[in-house]
Amino acid sequence: MSTVRAIRGISSRRVVRPDGVSPGTVLIAGGRIEAVVPERIPLLDVIDVGDLVVSPGLVDAHVHVNEPGRTEWEGFDTATRAAAAGGVTTIVDMPLNASPVTTSRAALDAKIAASEGQRAIDVGFWAGVVPGNAAALIELARAGVLGGKAFMISSGIDEFPHVGERELREAMSVLRDHGLPLLAHAELDLGLDRGAPAPADPRSYAGYLASRPRAWEDAAISLLIDLCRETRCPVHIVHLASASAVAAIRRARDEGLPLTVETCPHYLCLEAEEIPDGATHFKCAPPIRDRQNREALWAALFEGVIDGIVSDHSPCPPAMKLADRGDFMAAWGGIASLQHGLAVVWTEAAQRGARLDQMAAWMSAAPARLAGRHRSKGRLSVGYDADIVVWDAVTPFTVAADALYYRHPISPYVGAALRGRVHRTFVRGLEVYNGDGHPAGPIGRALLHREAA
Repeated sequence: MSTVRAIRGISSRRVVRPDGVSPGTVLIAGGRIEAVVPERIPLLDVIDVGDLVVSPGLVDAHVHVNEPGRTEWEGFDTATRAAAAGGVTTIVDMPLNASPVTTSRAALDAKIAASEGQRAIDVGFWAGVVPGNAAALIELARAGVLGGKAFMISSGIDEFPHVGERELREAMSVLRDHGLPLLAHAELDLGLDRGAPAPADPRSYAGYLASRPRAWEDAAISLLIDLCRETRCPVHIVHLASASAVAAIRRARDEGLPLTVETCPHYLCLEAEEIPDGATHFKCAPPIRDRQNREALWAALFEGVIDGIVSDHSPCPPAMKLADRGDFMAAWGGIASLQHGLAVVWTEAAQRGARLDQMAAWMSAAPARLAGRHRSKGRLSVGYDADIVVWDAVTPFTVAADALYYRHPISPYVGAALRGRVHRTFVRGLEVYNGDGHPAGPIGRALLHREAA
């Protein structure tokens, strides 16, 4: 355990609070925020960062860490250090890609044990929802998972099969009774009549995009809304890519259903028209759609129909991206962005007139609420954990592969010119990233159980 001394406070001309941005000082005691005062206080143990932004640490509720079992894809050490370098102070780990997958109490115990001594930041855990594990979900809920994640289409991992309507209904009843949300990968394979066959040229991005059309997402989301209405289990749609589902989501929200939605940097900041054939580092599922769809997602985000932004960081060994073949149909799908999501989103959001407090709502407060940590994470308010990121909203920088901390520096953002470089990150007042390294060491906690509503 590190003995790094916690800071007493941070002053800035740009402190991001829930109600806006202004000069001020965040005062810290015992790892929590003691006060946020409207003056910059020139004390020896208060850091003054000038014009840099001081905002709540990001909460990334959609991260595939893959340890144990597939640590060569990504592990807790590399993932959490990358997160800290990106201003992320809490992640929630997805239940698949590790081995064993987190579909039983024993698997959860193995995952928590694997993370011990490796967490640079705080880590929570989602359970897996697979056919036949409704009883195991009860044990997982009691053990402290924050919710359950299901796939409605093949996950790509044999140990994590997808579920149908009957199995969803059964799992949602269990999750509801334990006060937990269902998270769903919302795609339904509607067959060739509602989607294109595999393209003749597997290097064609347009062909891959056509093979997983919006209709697959829209149909899955329609089913989830019906089940949410029937069971009253909170439902969270992960990585929304189809803007044509927004109208149905809006109606469900207006109806008062407990439905929330996330999207990801790649759906907001990339576009199908610019993806070269054979560039498999852009492959993800659902796929990145066209420019018009991207702008409609931004509109839904500003409207509040989409609640928040998370990374869906899903890395793999380089060989699995099949860069030499450029085969979109066979390559592993997943985009690595855990370390630079803040900068990627801010670069695009600022061009659309977004405010810094909106960024904090999308990338800190909303994911914290989803993870049931809304009383301690995601905002600079009295009594909350002193999880803080200090970053530059103005000066451009270029994403360099050799500056990335996650295991494999493969990302569509390498070489991108962005704004939003992270200078310092603090977890409970301890400096977990200082611009060059991770001085506090592995001080992160395992976050088990949701907070009271």
